[in-house]
Amino acid sequence: MAVEHKYGLELQTIEEIKGPLLIVKGIGRARYNELVEVTLPDGRTVLGTVLESTREYALVQVFGDPQGLSKEARVRFTGEVIKIPVSEDVIGRIFNGSFKPLDGLPEIMGDEEREIFFSVINPAKRLPPSEFIQTGVSIIDALFSLVRGQKLPIFSEAGLPHNVLAAQIARQATILKKGEEIREEFIVVFCAMGIKHEEYAYFRNEFEKTGALNRAVLILNLAEDPVIERIIAPRIALTVAEYLAFELDYHVLVILTDMTAYAEAVRQVAIAREEVPARRGYPGWLYTDLATIYERAGRVSGKRGSVTLMPILTMPAGDITHPVPDLSGYITEGQIILSKELYAKGIYPPVDVPPSLSRLMKSGIGPGKTREDHKYVADELYRAYSEGLKARDLARIVGTVGLSERERKYLEFAEVFERKFINQGIYENRPIDYTLDLAWEVLSVLPEDELIRIPEDVKRKWHPKYRRRVVVE
Repeated sequence: MAVEHKYGLELQTIEEIKGPLLIVKGIGRARYNELVEVTLPDGRTVLGTVLESTREYALVQVFGDPQGLSKEARVRFTGEVIKIPVSEDVIGRIFNGSFKPLDGLPEIMGDEEREIFFSVINPAKRLPPSEFIQTGVSIIDALFSLVRGQKLPIFSEAGLPHNVLAAQIARQATILKKGEEIREEFIVVFCAMGIKHEEYAYFRNEFEKTGALNRAVLILNLAEDPVIERIIAPRIALTVAEYLAFELDYHVLVILTDMTAYAEAVRQVAIAREEVPARRGYPGWLYTDLATIYERAGRVSGKRGSVTLMPILTMPAGDITHPVPDLSGYITEGQIILSKELYAKGIYPPVDVPPSLSRLMKSGIGPGKTREDHKYVADELYRAYSEGLKARDLARIVGTVGLSERERKYLEFAEVFERKFINQGIYENRPIDYTLDLAWEVLSVLPEDELIRIPEDVKRKWHPKYRRRVVVE
């Protein structure tokens, strides 16, 4: 017979402590994700949530600093789940991983409270992503376009400037909808997990000094903060984003960095639970867990707003087969991969073009969205750069003098493409028209008959040779 659930009753029946996990006896069937208050012997109170429950026991995961946790602690099951207050007042604010203010301002007095462990968007109500998002970063806008409602991750490595790129996209991103008015301004929800103090100072200073904080919400979890907070930080960010998008009709871009730090926190919990590990020690349910985060992005039928997601994750030792990037690639709609080789050459952002892609790019570009030549220019840049990389590899073996005239042209194109098109300043915001015009300038390095992916009518309208002729006449 099931034991009756004693809501609101304080128990002092902790059977076992395993890191941030408590096994509590005598509560009855507790609700999954139920909010728990744990009062430590020194009088401090920390929050927790129920991971599992049986007829007699409950497994509780403690958030916050567990220092001083012992079997003498008192545990109170509230009967509620973790909720946060939400309001339009969150815009322009900075919070920690537990949604406590870091900007010296009062806590949010929300219009309502919302659960952070929210279900993903109902597939029956999900609309396909559409409409181009202009990041102001040429290589992304031209070849790997971000589309409203998309999930597009950035795969990086330790030491690469993914945080700089994340901050730049957060500052510059705007919805581009030609010929249609947008009701509300684009909002950025920026969530950083497990960052160092210097990274925290960088993000905060960047948003404050550039004025981007006026249209952003920052949730920053420091490396010294409880690891377990990293599990709720991205869910808090997405709960805020969903409220702004689906209740207040904002278009919201959510940037989560670093999802590898999040996965490490998940692994620590799984180890504490003594679960049988899967690949690299991560739990077998990591795929499902990541999906509960990534699939909260999108567009919903009948709602004007949208949630677009850019998770950023570091690949240990550059291993793209590592479980976190591998599983993320299955769930999301493409990936942008950063390159150590380009970064060593002084190229920023060091985007590795051949393995990168945006699967939904075609939904957001073209006439009426960006420009009629966008698709053809992107295809040609990708093809020509691939030829240039082949010529570069061959030149390492036979030298430049051993290359044919055609191969030397493609080698020259690859150099110009990297130095002039991919490379740009961290505060340089390039409109899409400028980016596409720059692409044509770079392509003009090649003979016109080598531009085989571009139709003749498009070539005659946009190629610099013909555009200059019109100006002269």
